[in-house]
Amino acid sequence: MSPVVRGTATVAAADARSSTKPPAAPAKAQLKQSQRIPGAGKIVDKDLPTFSRQLAAMLSAGMPIVASLEALEEQAENPNFKAVIGRIKKSIENGSAFSEALRPFPSIFNELYVNMVRGGETGGQLAETVGRLAGFLEASAALKRKVKSAMMYPIIVLCIAIAIAIGMIMFVVPVFGEMFADFGAKLPGPTQALLDFSHFLRRRGIFIFGGLAVAIFAFKKWKDTPQGAFAIDQFLLKAPVFGELNRKVAAARFARTFGQLTRSGVLILNALEIAAGATGNKVAGSIIMKARETVEKGEPLSSALVNQSVFPILLVRMLQAGEKTGKVDEMMDNIADFYDSEVETMLEGLTSLLEPLLMVFLGVVIGGIVLCMFLPIFKMGEVVSGGGSR
Repeated sequence: MSPVVRGTATVAAADARSSTKPPAAPAKAQLKQSQRIPGAGKIVDKDLPTFSRQLAAMLSAGMPIVASLEALEEQAENPNFKAVIGRIKKSIENGSAFSEALRPFPSIFNELYVNMVRGGETGGQLAETVGRLAGFLEASAALKRKVKSAMMYPIIVLCIAIAIAIGMIMFVVPVFGEMFADFGAKLPGPTQALLDFSHFLRRRGIFIFGGLAVAIFAFKKWKDTPQGAFAIDQFLLKAPVFGELNRKVAAARFARTFGQLTRSGVLILNALEIAAGATGNKVAGSIIMKARETVEKGEPLSSALVNQSVFPILLVRMLQAGEKTGKVDEMMDNIADFYDSEVETMLEGLTSLLEPLLMVFLGVVIGGIVLCMFLPIFKMGEVVSGGGSR
C-alpha cells in the first residue's frame, strides 16, 4: 500500500480501529482536574507562550526537563503559575511523564497542549514540539489581542456616549424644563417629548435599570446553557459583516490546531475532537464532530467538510490537496496564516469604518438633545425680534 498522509481514508480507518480517547487519568489526577488555578486565563494568554518558548530553548540546548522546569519556576513572576510549575516538576521527579504531569491542570494545559507534548515524547521530539506549541500559542494570543483591541474602542465610545446621553436626560434636561416652565409658553414638539421622556426616566428609571439588569443576568445564564451558546454562535456566524469575520476566525483556529496536532502524530480522530473545541464556536465545533463520524467510517476529511457553509471552500480545497500530497500539516499552517491575515485586514477595515459611524452616532444623539433644549430659546428670539419690529 502506498504511503498515505494521516487524514486520508486509509489512515482514518486505521485510526478508527485504534483507541480514539487518550488514556484515562488516574482517579487522583481526575480529582485534581476539577480544581481550577486562580487567574488561569491570564496565565494562558501571557505566561504560557513565554514558558513554552523558553522550555523549548532549554530542551534544545540539552538541559534535562527537571532542570529546565526548576529554572523556569525560579523566574516565574506569577505566583500561581510558579506553584503549578513546581508541582509539575515534582510529578516528573516521582516518575511521571511530562504529558501526564500536565494533566492535573487542564485550565492551563488543555487537551491540545497535553496531546502534542505526549506526541513529542513518543516521537523523541519534545523540544521541537514544545517550540511549535509556543508558536501556536503566540499566534492564538496575537489573534485574540487583535480582535479585542479592534472591538474595545467602539465599545468604550458607545458606552461613554450612552452614559453621557442618560446623564444629560436625567440631570441637565430637567433644569432647562424648570426654566421653560417659568416662560409659560407652549414648547416645541421635540423639546416637550424630550422633557416627557426625562420625567418618565426620573420617575421609573430605577425599575427600567433594574429590569435591564435582570434581563442581562437572565441572558448570561441562558448563554451559558448548551442551547443558548449554540444559538448565540449560530447568530454570530450569520450576522452581517461580523459573520464573515467569525467564520474566518473559526477557520484559522481549526486549521492551526489541526495542523499542529497532525504534525505531532496525534490520531486524526483525537485531533478532530480537540480541534472542534479550539474553534471557539459551538456550531463550527459540531460540524467538525459530524465530520469526525464520517472520517471514522473511512472517508477523507475534506469530503466531510466540502458541503459545510461555515468553513470556506478554500480551506477544504487546501485540505484536499494536503491529503493527496501527504502535507496536511503544512497546508493547514498555510491556510491558518492566510486567514489570520484576512482577519487582521477585516478588523482594520471595520475599525476604520466604525470610527466615522460612531462620530455620526455621537453627533445625532448628543447634538439632538442639545438642539431640543435650545429650540425654545430660538423661538423666544423670534418672538422678541417680531415684537420689536411692530
